[in-house]
Amino acid sequence: MRLYQQLVLFMLAATVLPLAAVGFLLLSRAEAELAARIDAEQRAQAVATAESVGATMMEVVDALARSAELIDWQAASDAETQGALRLLYGQSPAVSAVLKLDAEGRPLGAPVFRAQAIDGHPAFAPESLDRLVRSIPVQTLRGGGKGQAALGSAYVHSDEGRSAVAVAVKLAEGDGAPFAVAEVVLHPLEAVLRRRLGEGLGRIDLVDEERRVLASTAPERRGQALAPALSAHLLLAPAVPLTERVRSFRVESPARRVSVARVPHGMRFDVLVEVDESTALAPVHGMRRTVLLSIGATFLVLLGLGALFTRRLNVRLAEVVRGAEAYGRGELDTRLKVSGQDELSELATTFNRMGEELEAARARMLRWNDDLRVRVEEATADLKAAQAQLVEAQKLAAVGQLGAGVAHEINNPLAGILGNVQLLMLDRGAADPDLESLRKIEQSAKRCKEITQNLLRFSQQRERAELRPVDLNAVVRDALSLTEHQLRGDGVALTSVLGDGLARVRADPGHLSQVVLALVSNARTAMLNSPQKRLTLRTGEVDGFGFLEVEDTGKGIAPDVRPRIFEPFFTTKDVWSNVGLGLSVAWRVVTEAGGSIEVRSEVEQGSCFTVKLPKA
Repeated sequence: MRLYQQLVLFMLAATVLPLAAVGFLLLSRAEAELAARIDAEQRAQAVATAESVGATMMEVVDALARSAELIDWQAASDAETQGALRLLYGQSPAVSAVLKLDAEGRPLGAPVFRAQAIDGHPAFAPESLDRLVRSIPVQTLRGGGKGQAALGSAYVHSDEGRSAVAVAVKLAEGDGAPFAVAEVVLHPLEAVLRRRLGEGLGRIDLVDEERRVLASTAPERRGQALAPALSAHLLLAPAVPLTERVRSFRVESPARRVSVARVPHGMRFDVLVEVDESTALAPVHGMRRTVLLSIGATFLVLLGLGALFTRRLNVRLAEVVRGAEAYGRGELDTRLKVSGQDELSELATTFNRMGEELEAARARMLRWNDDLRVRVEEATADLKAAQAQLVEAQKLAAVGQLGAGVAHEINNPLAGILGNVQLLMLDRGAADPDLESLRKIEQSAKRCKEITQNLLRFSQQRERAELRPVDLNAVVRDALSLTEHQLRGDGVALTSVLGDGLARVRADPGHLSQVVLALVSNARTAMLNSPQKRLTLRTGEVDGFGFLEVEDTGKGIAPDVRPRIFEPFFTTKDVWSNVGLGLSVAWRVVTEAGGSIEVRSEVEQGSCFTVKLPKA
C-alpha cells in the first residue's frame, strides 16, 4: 500500500475532530450563556441586598436623628441628659453605646452602653471608647444644624469578632454645639444578607473601604480581610447612580464569580455576592467531561490503528533518519539507499540531490558568514549608541525621582521650623532685639518650602488642572501686585499694556498666576546687571487666542542654549536659584491648557516670551 493510501485512512479517522470541535463550541456557548445568567442574577441580588442594607442602616440613623432633634439638650440637666442618651440608646437593638461629645470631640459625661451580650448582640467594651470617638466625622457636623446625622468610618474589634460604625448626631445649632455619637454594630445585618441569599449558592459579604468583612452569611468570616485576588479587583468609590454602581468580575484560585454593588445613601460599604464557579457551572462541566472521554476513547482507537500502519514504515524510515543525521553532522557526502517504488524511494533520491546542493551551498555560506560578521559589527555600534541615549534618559528620570525624595524629606522639618518660628514671633514685642532675626528665619524657611514645592510639582505626576474661563488682565494685575514692589526696588521700569475688552481665556487661574510670576522673575533676574532695566507686559488677542507678552532688556539668551530653556533643572542665570524649574513648570502649565510659549531673544538686547492660550 502506497503512502498516500495510508494517509487517506488517517484522514478518514480525523473526521472525528470536526465533530469534537462543534461539540466544544456548543458547550462553550452554553457555558457563556449560563455564566451571563448567573452574572445577571448576581448583579440583581447584589443591588437588592445593597438597597436593603442601606435602608436598614438609614432606619437606625433616622431614628437617632429624629429623637435627638426633639430634645432641648442645652437646657437639660445631667440627669436629663443621661435619660435622653438612654432614649437614643433604645432606638435600635443594633446600638451598643451612646455618648455625648463637645464640639471638639471630647466626651461629656459617662456613656450609655450595653454591658452584657443579649440575643447574639455583643456587649460594648469601655476600652473601645477611644476607637469610637476617633471614628466620628466631627468636621462634617460642625457646619450642620440640629438633628443632622453623619456616618463615621467602620472599625473591627478583632479580639471580639465585632464590627461597628459610628453615627454622630448634632445636638444644637452653631459650630460650637455638642453632638452625640452612637456605636451601631453591623453583624445584625447578617439576617438581611441571609434573607437575600435564600436557598441560593455562594455567600454574601458586607465589606468596607479597607477590604474587611463587616458582616457575612458565613459568620466565621466576620472581621477577616478579603483575599488578595479579590481585593485586587475590588475598587471602592463614592456612591454613583444605581445603573453604574454594580459590576461583575471573575477571580482565580479558586475560580469564583463575584458581583459587587455599592450601598446607597452615601455609605462607604460594598455588598459582595460570591459563588464558586465549579458549583455554578457543574452541568456544563459534566457534559464537557463526557465529550472529553468520548474523544479520548476515539483517539485511543486511532492510535492503535496508526501503530499498525506506521510499524511497517519505521524500518524503511530508519535509513532516511540515518542519512538525515549524517547531514546534520556535516557529512554531506553521504548517500541514501532505499529500495522500492513508493514515495520513500523518491524521498531518498531527493535527499541525495539535496546533499549535492548542500555541499555547494556550504561554500557560499562561508562567504556570507564573513559579510554577516561585518553587518553585525555595524549593528552593534548602532545599538551601543542607542544604549547611551537610553542611559541619558534614565539619568534625567533618576534626577526627577531624587528631587521628589529630597523634597518630601525636607518639607516636614521645614513645616516644623516655620511653625515654631511663627510661635516665637507671637511672643516677642516690636522692640525685641531678636524679632528681626526671627523674621529672617521665617523668610528663609518659606523660601526653602517654595523650592521643595517646585521640585515636587516637577517630579511628581500632577493632578489635572481645573480649566475654566479666566480674565487674563486680572491674572496679570494680581501677579504684578505681588512683585511690583520688588521690581521697583531693583530699579526696573515696569510698563503694562493690557488690551481693552479682552475675551476670557481657558486656563487654571492659580497655575496661570504661577506662569506670570515665573516669567516676571526670570526677566527681573536677567536685567540685574543691565544698564537699562525696562519690563513690558502686553495682553491682546490674535487668531482665536489670547496672548501675554513679557519683554525685558536683559542679557538675552544665546542661540545655542535656547532650545534647552524649558528643560527641568536647566538655567542660564549667573546665580543658580529656584532650582531651574520655573520655565519647565510654566511650559507644562501652558501646554496642559492647550496653549504654547514662544521665545524671541538676542544676546545683550533682551528677551520676549509670548504665552498663547485658547479663548474660553
